[in-house]
Amino acid sequence: MLRKGHRKRKFLTPIVMGILCVLCMPMTASAVDFKIKGVWINMFEYGDGGNFIKKDRNGNQQQGWGRWGEDQFEAKNRVRLQLNAVASENLSGTVYFEIGAITWGRANKGGALGADGTNIVKIKHSYLDWTLSNTSIHTRMGLQRIFLPDYVTEASQVFDADGAGVSVSVPFNDIISLSAFWALPFNDNWDGGNDANRVNYLDYADLFGVTLPLSFDGFRLTPWAMLGAFGHNAFRDGAGTYYSRNRGGSYGLSLAPTAYAVDGKENTYSYTTAIWAGLTGEFTAADPFRLAWSFNYGSVDTGEEVLNRRGWYAALLAEYKFDWGTPGVYGWYSSGDDDDPTNGSERLPNIEGNNESTSGLTNIATMGTWTLGRDGVIGTTLAGTWGLGLRVRDFSFIDKLTHTLHVNYYQGTNSSDMARYVKGAPSRYNITRPDRQDFTSNDFFGLYLTDQDKAFEVGLKSQYQIYENLKLLVEANYIALWLDNSSSVWGGFTDDTGAYRHANSTEDLWNVNVSFIYKF
Repeated sequence: MLRKGHRKRKFLTPIVMGILCVLCMPMTASAVDFKIKGVWINMFEYGDGGNFIKKDRNGNQQQGWGRWGEDQFEAKNRVRLQLNAVASENLSGTVYFEIGAITWGRANKGGALGADGTNIVKIKHSYLDWTLSNTSIHTRMGLQRIFLPDYVTEASQVFDADGAGVSVSVPFNDIISLSAFWALPFNDNWDGGNDANRVNYLDYADLFGVTLPLSFDGFRLTPWAMLGAFGHNAFRDGAGTYYSRNRGGSYGLSLAPTAYAVDGKENTYSYTTAIWAGLTGEFTAADPFRLAWSFNYGSVDTGEEVLNRRGWYAALLAEYKFDWGTPGVYGWYSSGDDDDPTNGSERLPNIEGNNESTSGLTNIATMGTWTLGRDGVIGTTLAGTWGLGLRVRDFSFIDKLTHTLHVNYYQGTNSSDMARYVKGAPSRYNITRPDRQDFTSNDFFGLYLTDQDKAFEVGLKSQYQIYENLKLLVEANYIALWLDNSSSVWGGFTDDTGAYRHANSTEDLWNVNVSFIYKF
């Protein structure tokens, strides 16, 4: 045994020495510059937790509880670090780490005593940038932000998210260029449910998009289009059910609230095709006057009418820049559901809207704030609403201190007759919803506003530049909500069991947060 071990060592020794010699040999390589940048955010927030409900239909107190389990007061911090490995102007690689958000005091968020939380370090982006030799064709591959343009809201109402894919940009000249992408939001996530032989069966989701930016002197115009192809199980998790975000309406295929067939079954189709198209632009030739507009249309065809969805959204913004600030007025309109849940939804379908960029029209009503503050309290997007707003941005009276004030009016465009179906009351359609919910049970993605419901929002955002790389950001927001609590809309009702369920007791929502942001 000793001799066998001895021979083995004698055999391995020259191999190890050879590897060491190779590693120690001088090697030539192209120079690579490493660049790092990042942002630290520490935020302190106090408010109603993103919850309009005072008491639910069962009489349970809901004050002080938010949709994500927040308290009225929250302290959080997050770090994002981006590392670029740059070989040349034609080749680089990027990895973008995110640590947090860490909620102070919460063990599962890394903020409890000892600070030993797990699963808080994430890869936000990881991609390769390269330019085809002797051309200006630029390609980005990997985890990246992929989005559609909107010059009014500054955030797409259809698709704006981090995801895996390939994007290509081809500038033809100073006026016209072409951008295209392929994204793979979901694939190989379904465990087959009760049939292990069908693991990963038809669970893909592909998105193909193209934009055509046109730039003229004082005028920009960008038409765009996107095609989606989705398999039978694309939006199912390992338990064989829809992802929670899909159920809440962020992913437009859920139809929210008309996501279920008349027989109560969901996702009964085997293949879905979705198309979106839009046109957005801005006019700046009369600077300092600026006019921006956007139009979006989307359609989802599942092969089953009750699960189909098609709708549109349009917005217009006019603003004038003075030395002291930029006042503006804007408005939008988005189609809403009719009074028949059996014919699908008439709301604009979306995949992930307002997610990775900041909506320029609101702080908390829709998703999109890039700080750690609460958002999306009315909805993830403007789908199913219309509204008007006034904004004064970047006005200042003190050096290094700037403010943005906005005032918005919202009203739903969904038929009030849909309220009975959404809240779970018996309706003339004899439909059973698997997850009957109160309209403001504040699932993760906001309210379902009918044409009888209104909201008013006022928000003030102020930032003070403490140092060149450090700023203090303070946001204060208030949203008043007026709902139709008549028996035919959101009022009390007798359910299928004969029990009487009260109307939700609602209240206005307010929120204040203070953030210290170090960016380098």
